[in-house]
Amino acid sequence: MSDKIIIGVTDCSKFDIYSDWVLSYDKRVEVIKLGYKLDNFNDIEKCDGIVLTGGEDVHPRFYNLPEYYHYCYEDDVDEKRDAFEFQVLDYTEKNDVPVLGICRGMQVGNVFFGGTLIPDIASWGKFDHSKMPDKSDRYHEIIVNESSWLNTIVHTTKGLVNSNHHQSTDRTGKGLVVSAISPDGVTEAMERLDPYGKSFLLFVQWHPERLKDQQSPFSKKLHEAFINAIISGRK
Repeated sequence: MSDKIIIGVTDCSKFDIYSDWVLSYDKRVEVIKLGYKLDNFNDIEKCDGIVLTGGEDVHPRFYNLPEYYHYCYEDDVDEKRDAFEFQVLDYTEKNDVPVLGICRGMQVGNVFFGGTLIPDIASWGKFDHSKMPDKSDRYHEIIVNESSWLNTIVHTTKGLVNSNHHQSTDRTGKGLVVSAISPDGVTEAMERLDPYGKSFLLFVQWHPERLKDQQSPFSKKLHEAFINAIISGRK
Protein backbone atom coordinates (compact mmCIF):
# COMPACT_ATOMS: atom_id res chain seq x y z
CA MET A 1 0.00 0.00 0.00
CA SER A 2 1.32 3.43 -0.95
CA ASP A 3 2.05 5.96 1.78
CA LYS A 4 0.74 8.66 -0.53
CA ILE A 5 -2.55 10.30 0.56
CA ILE A 6 -4.54 11.82 -2.28
CA ILE A 7 -7.15 14.45 -1.42
CA GLY A 8 -9.66 15.68 -3.97
CA VAL A 9 -10.33 19.40 -3.51
CA THR A 10 -13.25 20.90 -5.40
CA ASP A 11 -12.52 23.72 -7.82
CA CYS A 12 -13.28 27.29 -6.74
CA SER A 13 -11.90 30.82 -7.10
CA LYS A 14 -9.70 30.41 -4.00
CA PHE A 15 -8.61 26.86 -4.77
CA ASP A 16 -4.91 27.51 -4.05
CA ILE A 17 -5.65 28.58 -0.46
CA TYR A 18 -7.55 25.36 0.23
CA SER A 19 -4.92 23.26 -1.53
CA ASP A 20 -2.06 24.86 0.43
CA TRP A 21 -3.90 24.18 3.71
CA VAL A 22 -4.58 20.56 2.80
CA LEU A 23 -0.89 20.12 1.94
CA SER A 24 0.47 22.05 4.92
CA TYR A 25 0.59 19.50 7.74
CA ASP A 26 1.62 16.20 6.14
CA LYS A 27 4.22 15.60 3.42
CA ARG A 28 2.46 12.41 2.29
CA VAL A 29 -0.53 14.38 1.02
CA GLU A 30 -1.12 15.21 -2.63
CA VAL A 31 -4.06 17.18 -4.07
CA ILE A 32 -6.23 16.61 -7.13
CA LYS A 33 -8.48 19.45 -8.28
CA LEU A 34 -12.00 18.23 -9.03
CA GLY A 35 -14.57 20.23 -10.99
CA TYR A 36 -17.10 20.08 -13.79
CA LYS A 37 -15.06 22.59 -15.82
CA LEU A 38 -12.21 20.08 -15.78
CA ASP A 39 -14.54 17.24 -16.81
CA ASN A 40 -12.64 14.95 -14.47
CA PHE A 41 -15.21 13.36 -12.16
CA ASN A 42 -13.58 9.95 -12.65
CA ASP A 43 -10.47 11.25 -10.87
CA ILE A 44 -12.46 10.84 -7.65
CA GLU A 45 -11.61 7.14 -7.87
CA LYS A 46 -7.99 8.07 -7.07
CA CYS A 47 -8.95 10.07 -3.98
CA ASP A 48 -8.62 8.92 -0.37
CA GLY A 49 -10.63 11.90 0.89
CA ILE A 50 -12.56 14.92 -0.37
CA VAL A 51 -12.62 18.58 0.66
CA LEU A 52 -15.68 20.53 -0.50
CA THR A 53 -14.65 24.17 -0.78
CA GLY A 54 -16.42 27.51 -0.45
CA GLY A 55 -17.86 29.69 -3.18
CA GLU A 56 -21.16 30.28 -4.91
CA ASP A 57 -24.67 30.21 -3.46
CA VAL A 58 -26.47 26.90 -3.89
CA HIS A 59 -29.39 27.33 -6.27
CA PRO A 60 -32.56 27.08 -4.13
CA ARG A 61 -34.31 24.89 -6.67
CA PHE A 62 -32.14 22.07 -5.33
CA TYR A 63 -33.87 22.34 -1.96
CA ASN A 64 -37.32 22.91 -3.50
CA LEU A 65 -37.57 26.61 -2.65
CA PRO A 66 -36.96 28.29 -6.03
CA GLU A 67 -38.76 31.38 -4.77
CA TYR A 68 -35.68 32.09 -2.63
CA TYR A 69 -33.59 32.78 -5.72
CA HIS A 70 -33.91 36.56 -5.44
CA TYR A 71 -32.09 36.38 -2.08
CA CYS A 72 -29.07 34.81 -3.77
CA TYR A 73 -26.18 36.71 -5.27
CA GLU A 74 -27.37 36.10 -8.82
CA ASP A 75 -23.91 36.43 -10.36
CA ASP A 76 -22.72 33.91 -7.80
CA VAL A 77 -24.86 30.84 -8.58
CA ASP A 78 -23.49 27.90 -10.55
CA GLU A 79 -25.96 25.06 -10.99
CA LYS A 80 -23.42 22.91 -12.82
CA ARG A 81 -21.10 23.13 -9.83
CA ASP A 82 -24.00 22.27 -7.51
CA ALA A 83 -24.86 19.19 -9.57
CA PHE A 84 -21.21 18.11 -9.78
CA GLU A 85 -20.73 18.30 -6.01
CA PHE A 86 -23.97 16.41 -5.31
CA GLN A 87 -22.52 13.72 -7.56
CA VAL A 88 -19.30 13.81 -5.52
CA LEU A 89 -21.25 13.30 -2.29
CA ASP A 90 -23.25 10.48 -3.81
CA TYR A 91 -19.95 8.75 -4.64
CA THR A 92 -18.38 9.39 -1.22
CA GLU A 93 -21.42 8.05 0.62
CA LYS A 94 -21.58 4.90 -1.51
CA ASN A 95 -17.83 4.28 -1.19
CA ASP A 96 -17.14 5.40 2.40
CA VAL A 97 -14.76 8.19 1.37
CA PRO A 98 -13.97 10.74 4.14
CA VAL A 99 -15.37 14.23 3.51
CA LEU A 100 -14.64 17.63 5.01
CA GLY A 101 -16.99 20.38 3.80
CA ILE A 102 -16.07 24.04 4.29
CA CYS A 103 -18.50 27.01 4.13
CA ARG A 104 -20.44 26.37 0.90
CA GLY A 105 -19.32 22.77 1.37
CA MET A 106 -21.54 22.54 4.46
CA GLN A 107 -24.46 24.08 2.61
CA VAL A 108 -24.08 21.71 -0.34
CA GLY A 109 -23.83 18.82 2.11
CA ASN A 110 -26.97 19.78 3.98
CA VAL A 111 -28.95 20.09 0.75
CA PHE A 112 -27.61 16.73 -0.46
CA PHE A 113 -28.98 15.09 2.67
CA GLY A 114 -32.39 16.72 2.16
CA GLY A 115 -31.98 19.86 4.24
CA THR A 116 -32.73 23.47 3.33
CA LEU A 117 -30.86 26.78 3.50
CA ILE A 118 -31.45 30.28 4.78
CA PRO A 119 -30.69 32.17 1.55
CA ASP A 120 -29.70 35.41 3.24
CA ILE A 121 -28.96 35.48 6.96
CA ALA A 122 -29.46 39.22 7.41
CA SER A 123 -32.91 39.06 5.77
CA TRP A 124 -33.83 36.39 8.32
CA GLY A 125 -33.01 38.80 11.16
CA LYS A 126 -29.65 37.39 12.28
CA PHE A 127 -26.39 39.22 12.83
CA ASP A 128 -24.19 39.86 9.81
CA HIS A 129 -21.93 36.90 9.04
CA SER A 130 -20.47 38.27 5.82
CA LYS A 131 -17.02 39.76 5.33
CA MET A 132 -16.00 43.07 6.90
CA PRO A 133 -16.17 46.37 4.95
CA ASP A 134 -12.44 46.08 4.23
CA LYS A 135 -13.11 42.63 2.65
CA SER A 136 -11.39 40.74 5.48
CA ASP A 137 -13.01 37.87 7.35
CA ARG A 138 -15.32 38.66 10.22
CA TYR A 139 -14.53 36.84 13.51
CA HIS A 140 -16.94 35.62 16.16
CA GLU A 141 -17.26 33.01 18.87
CA ILE A 142 -18.85 29.62 18.37
CA ILE A 143 -20.31 27.18 20.86
CA VAL A 144 -19.56 23.47 20.40
CA ASN A 145 -21.99 20.87 21.75
CA GLU A 146 -20.05 19.15 24.51
CA SER A 147 -21.57 15.77 23.62
CA SER A 148 -20.78 16.09 19.90
CA TRP A 149 -18.28 14.13 17.85
CA LEU A 150 -16.74 17.49 16.88
CA ASN A 151 -15.93 18.07 20.55
CA THR A 152 -13.83 14.90 20.58
CA ILE A 153 -11.78 16.48 17.79
CA VAL A 154 -11.31 20.05 19.04
CA HIS A 155 -11.50 19.26 22.79
CA THR A 156 -13.22 22.54 23.61
CA THR A 157 -16.76 23.89 23.79
CA LYS A 158 -15.92 27.44 22.68
CA GLY A 159 -13.66 29.11 20.19
CA LEU A 160 -13.05 31.99 17.83
CA VAL A 161 -13.59 31.40 14.13
CA ASN A 162 -13.75 33.46 10.95
CA SER A 163 -16.87 34.17 8.97
CA ASN A 164 -17.53 35.18 5.37
CA HIS A 165 -20.96 33.99 4.22
CA HIS A 166 -24.49 35.28 3.79
CA GLN A 167 -26.26 31.92 3.61
CA SER A 168 -26.53 29.19 6.22
CA THR A 169 -28.31 25.92 6.85
CA ASP A 170 -31.94 25.93 7.95
CA ARG A 171 -33.72 22.57 8.25
CA THR A 172 -31.09 19.95 8.97
CA GLY A 173 -30.62 17.15 6.45
CA LYS A 174 -31.55 13.55 7.23
CA GLY A 175 -28.93 11.72 9.24
CA LEU A 176 -27.12 14.94 10.23
CA VAL A 177 -27.05 16.91 13.46
CA VAL A 178 -25.82 20.41 14.32
CA SER A 179 -22.71 20.25 16.48
CA ALA A 180 -21.75 23.94 16.79
CA ILE A 181 -23.60 27.25 16.57
CA SER A 182 -22.80 30.95 16.71
CA PRO A 183 -24.23 32.99 19.65
CA ASP A 184 -27.12 34.15 17.42
CA GLY A 185 -28.03 30.58 16.51
CA VAL A 186 -26.50 30.21 13.05
CA THR A 187 -25.25 26.68 12.36
CA GLU A 188 -21.46 26.51 12.40
CA ALA A 189 -20.84 22.75 12.16
CA MET A 190 -22.72 19.58 11.26
CA GLU A 191 -21.86 15.92 11.59
CA ARG A 192 -23.50 12.53 11.30
CA LEU A 193 -26.23 11.89 13.85
CA ASP A 194 -24.49 8.56 14.47
CA PRO A 195 -20.88 8.98 13.29
CA TYR A 196 -19.31 5.89 14.84
CA GLY A 197 -18.42 3.08 12.50
CA LYS A 198 -19.10 5.26 9.45
CA SER A 199 -16.86 7.27 7.16
CA PHE A 200 -15.60 10.68 8.31
CA LEU A 201 -18.15 13.39 7.51
CA LEU A 202 -17.79 16.89 8.94
CA PHE A 203 -19.20 20.16 7.66
CA VAL A 204 -18.00 23.51 9.05
CA GLN A 205 -19.16 27.01 8.20
CA TRP A 206 -15.90 28.75 9.06
CA HIS A 207 -12.72 28.71 6.98
CA PRO A 208 -10.01 26.60 8.70
CA GLU A 209 -7.76 27.11 5.67
CA ARG A 210 -7.39 30.81 6.42
CA LEU A 211 -7.86 31.23 10.17
CA LYS A 212 -5.32 33.76 11.45
CA ASP A 213 -4.28 31.19 14.07
CA GLN A 214 -3.41 28.08 12.10
CA GLN A 215 -2.55 26.32 15.38
CA SER A 216 -6.15 26.74 16.54
CA PRO A 217 -7.92 23.41 17.10
CA PHE A 218 -10.56 24.72 14.67
CA SER A 219 -7.95 24.46 11.93
CA LYS A 220 -5.12 22.11 12.88
CA LYS A 221 -7.19 19.52 14.77
CA LEU A 222 -9.72 19.33 11.93
CA HIS A 223 -6.93 18.63 9.46
CA GLU A 224 -5.36 16.01 11.72
CA ALA A 225 -8.66 14.24 12.32
CA PHE A 226 -9.45 14.18 8.59
CA ILE A 227 -6.06 12.72 7.64
CA ASN A 228 -6.11 10.23 10.53
CA ALA A 229 -9.55 9.03 9.43
CA ILE A 230 -8.16 8.35 5.95
CA ILE A 231 -5.20 6.42 7.35
CA SER A 232 -7.44 4.40 9.70
CA GLY A 233 -9.77 3.57 6.84
CA ARG A 234 -6.91 1.98 4.92
CA LYS A 235 -6.10 -0.56 7.62
